Amino acid sequence: MEGVRVLEVAQFTFTPAAGAVLADWGAEVVKVEHAETGDAQRGFKNIGPAGMARGSFHPIMEHPNRGKRSIGLALEHPEALEVLYELARKADVFLTNFLPDARRRLKIDLDHIRAVNPEIIYVRGSAFGAKGPEAEKGGYDSSAFWSRAGSAVGVTPPDITETVLGMPAPAYGDSIGGMTIAGGISAALFARERTGETSVVDVSLLSTGAWANALAVDLALMEGEVVWKQTPVSQMGTSFNPIVGNYKTSDGKFVQLAMLQPGRYWSDFVTHLDRPDLATDERFWPVEQLIANAAAASEVVAAEIAKRPFAHWAKRFATLEGQWAAAQDSFDLGHDPQLRANGYIAEVIDADGVPRELVANPVQFDETAAVLLRAPQFAEHTDEILRELGHGDDRIIELKITGAVT
Repeated sequence: MEGVRVLEVAQFTFTPAAGAVLADWGAEVVKVEHAETGDAQRGFKNIGPAGMARGSFHPIMEHPNRGKRSIGLALEHPEALEVLYELARKADVFLTNFLPDARRRLKIDLDHIRAVNPEIIYVRGSAFGAKGPEAEKGGYDSSAFWSRAGSAVGVTPPDITETVLGMPAPAYGDSIGGMTIAGGISAALFARERTGETSVVDVSLLSTGAWANALAVDLALMEGEVVWKQTPVSQMGTSFNPIVGNYKTSDGKFVQLAMLQPGRYWSDFVTHLDRPDLATDERFWPVEQLIANAAAASEVVAAEIAKRPFAHWAKRFATLEGQWAAAQDSFDLGHDPQLRANGYIAEVIDADGVPRELVANPVQFDETAAVLLRAPQFAEHTDEILRELGHGDDRIIELKITGAVT
C-alpha cells in the first residue's frame, strides 16, 4: 500500500488497529490525537495487566498504532480543524471511530470531510452499526463484540451458572474488528481504482462478533432455538467421536484432538497412543461401533493420555496423521516455533532503542514477513507533518501558542 495515505481520527484499539494493519502493509498513516490528552488509551498506562509498560514501550498502544505518525490537534479549535482539512485533502482514506454526535460537533462527519475531498474513502468503526435505534451509542469489545454478539454465552459451559466467561485476551474483539476494517478499506480502494467511485465503509463490533458466531446463529435461525451449545467442562470427546476434544496430560496440560473423521484416523491415533489393540477392539471397530461407544472410547483415551506428561505426547504425536494441537497460554504462543518460523512474531525497536516483539498481522504477501515500526509517542510528528503541509516555523509557533496544536 505504498503511496496510500490514511488520516485517522480514532482512539483505543478497535479502528486504530485497522490503521496499524494498513501501516504494516506500507500505507502512510497519520494519527490525529487530542492536543492535550492524546489518545485516551494512553491513560491506561500502568493500570492493570493490559496497561503494563516498560519504559516507552506500552503494548496496548504499540499493537494498534505501530508504524503511524502522530499529530496533536485540538479539533474544537478552527485553526486546528483547518489543518485537519489540509490533511484530508491529500488523503485516500479517512478513518474514525468517534461517535456520530462527536463527528458532527467537530465537523469531521461524512459531509464535512467529503466537502474538502470528494474522492476520499470514509470509514466508520462503530459499536452497533450506522443505522437503527442504537447507532448513536458507543461500546467496547467486551460488551458489543463478546457479550452482545454471543461469544460470552457461547463459550460458557452449562455447568457454570453464576457467570459467563470473559474474553481470553485484552482487545480480543477489537483486534479482530480492526483486521476486518482493514479488509473493508482494501476492497474500497480496489473498487475506487477500478471504477473511480468512492465508498463509505462501515464495520461494527456487533457485526464482527455476529460473523464470528455466524454458523451457530444460522443454525438457531433455521431451527427456531439454540442448537450449538457448549459442553460441560468435564466432558472429553463428543457424543459420537472420541478423537475430538480436550484431554489432560499427567502434568496438567491439555492436548486438543480435532480429528473430524474417526473412521479415517482411529487406527493411526491409537497406535500413537501405544494402544494398537484398540484398533481392532470390537467395542470400537468398525467405525459404527466407535461412534456408538464414543463415551467409553473417550474414557480409554483420557486414561492413556493422563499417564504421561505433555512433552511425551508432543513428541509422540509429531507424526500423527490426524489433527491435534497443544492448548497453549499466551506465553507458550509467543514462543511457538511455528509462529516464529513464519515471521508472525516481529521485532520492533521502541522509542528508547530497545528491541521488543509484537504479534504481526496475519496477512503476508509473497511469503515475506511484515516489517514493523514502533508506535509514535504522543504528538511526536506534529512539527514534521505541519512542515509537510507548507507551514513555516513562525506559523507552527503561532498554532502552538493559540492551542490549536500540541
